[in-house]
Amino acid sequence: MTVSDPNAYPPIGDYGLIGDMQSCALVSKQGSIDWACFPRFDSPSVFGRLLDWQRGGSFQLAPKGPADVTRRYLPNTNVLETTFETAAGRAVLTDFMPVTHETHRTGLPQVSQQRQIVRELRCESGSIEFEMTCAPRFDYGSIIPHAGLTTPHLGLAHGGSDAITVQCSAAMRQENGGFVASGALSRGERVCVRVRYEAGQPHKVDQVDELQLDALLDQTVAYWTNWTWTCTYQGEYRADVIRAALTLKALTYAPSGALLAAATTSLPEVIGGVRNWDYRFTWIRDATFALYSLGTLGFHQEARDFKGWLEWSTLGRARDLQVMYGITGERRLTEIELHEMEGYRKSRPVRIGNGAHSQRQLDMYGEIMDSAHLFRKFGGKMDGEYWAYLQHVVDFVLDHWHEPDDGIWESRGGAQHWVYSKAMCWVALDRAIKAAEALELPGDLPRWRQAREEIRDEIMQRGYDAERGYFVQAYGNTALDASVLLLPLIGFIPATDPRMRSTVEAIERQLTTPEGLVYRYKDTDDGFGGEEGAFVICSFWLCDNLIFLGRKDEARALFEKLRGYSNDLDLYSEELDPRTLDMLGNFPQAFTHLGLIGTAVQLESELLPSYPHA
Repeated sequence: MTVSDPNAYPPIGDYGLIGDMQSCALVSKQGSIDWACFPRFDSPSVFGRLLDWQRGGSFQLAPKGPADVTRRYLPNTNVLETTFETAAGRAVLTDFMPVTHETHRTGLPQVSQQRQIVRELRCESGSIEFEMTCAPRFDYGSIIPHAGLTTPHLGLAHGGSDAITVQCSAAMRQENGGFVASGALSRGERVCVRVRYEAGQPHKVDQVDELQLDALLDQTVAYWTNWTWTCTYQGEYRADVIRAALTLKALTYAPSGALLAAATTSLPEVIGGVRNWDYRFTWIRDATFALYSLGTLGFHQEARDFKGWLEWSTLGRARDLQVMYGITGERRLTEIELHEMEGYRKSRPVRIGNGAHSQRQLDMYGEIMDSAHLFRKFGGKMDGEYWAYLQHVVDFVLDHWHEPDDGIWESRGGAQHWVYSKAMCWVALDRAIKAAEALELPGDLPRWRQAREEIRDEIMQRGYDAERGYFVQAYGNTALDASVLLLPLIGFIPATDPRMRSTVEAIERQLTTPEGLVYRYKDTDDGFGGEEGAFVICSFWLCDNLIFLGRKDEARALFEKLRGYSNDLDLYSEELDPRTLDMLGNFPQAFTHLGLIGTAVQLESELLPSYPHA
């Protein structure tokens, strides 16, 4: 196997996201698409150099030679612009994946398999020399396709059941299973490239003119800008909130309403480490928090779409529920290691699938009930069939809340009585009681109320360490865990309660860096081995607690720091290296962006802030 220079890989923060809500691509500052999976987010990569610089495949369009680079998204869109300032001229690269109102609505789009990437490099001043290299490598780099040209401007690369057509306004030549073009541009001139994924055989090779590509850009811009007009948030951080919401929307699988945890797999939590996971799936926990975040901004259609996904993905026996599912409800997400891939900066193994799908995490039952509660708060209707299903969820909680589980962080170190899991069992009962009372729905309210109090009493007795003055990670240990910062957010306990206040203070002392970055936990055998970075959403949870405690100036100062930890496009990863502040983990990470939205909304509260989910 050819081994890459680890320094060849750009920093994770060098990438921008484009997508069409069925798949996506990551574009580097060098104008290279190094990650794209077709036809779905969770399909094998076609361009996967992000995980293997030599074998993974890429698609680059950029001026030749050194250049100063700046980037932005077109306002209120997921259309990416990269500006290259060279010694001879300035050029702007526009990247997008076409999306229109007609092709993206609830229900399968008319053309479900054809995914497209459209790229335009335009010379704005002076002159430039450019090069285009499209080197697809199917099935995570394992297949070098057969490539051939129909005309100098149109080619087909195919291998196995996968194929792409490449259309370029400049003449191409076939090279090494892909296509290359080069030339010069003067002011006002441009080169356009379209790559389209082709499913099934025979493969149809056709061509569209540049005016059609321009129309696709106009339609895509219109779609995103029309969507953002729905946002009701008008606060100080509107630009940040809109970008976070657009990122969450781009990570939504439109045909089903599912929300991905992240766009990538196996980006490491520590460079060279083994904590490399596939996040191209839907966690009930993450999606519930996203439901709240988008709902508070006025994006209620997403709440309805997610409810639809949740119903048909999870309906059945409550004991058969999973913590996560595929984006169309798949249950078997078997974890496999791709030994032939070297991993990002030699961080191995590269994994597809996620073994956590078989874990037992009791918090998800609370999250299902909380999602129903939020759906109702945002104007949704609770029909009889859905309520009957939710009653089965409550019954399962009643029978199993006292048992250990694997916890919110998907520990592989053995089951424990995690405090957050117990609190979410309390949430399941609390939300069921509130729904039954508000809507006069059937249910064993006396039993539910009694169990709710039993869970609360047990957490206070066994989950709070009076000697150390904080809520612990799990019964029987003394470890601190950032997940307990969620207790006020779910309405379990006020942040102003002395026990919660002292817990926040302990987390500030023991789990927080001077820069305000919060670790999930320390001194915990989670069964993974190795280290990890600071978990960014935990810092937003700390912000929320500071707001609830009346420490709003400190919360705002921390929030401003966290804003500075995004990349130049206001995108966030899962974690940060606390020493270098480099991004770590899968990217962009939905969980982090929804944390930003929640804190931004809380900071705008002129009165006492409300607990988000209560």
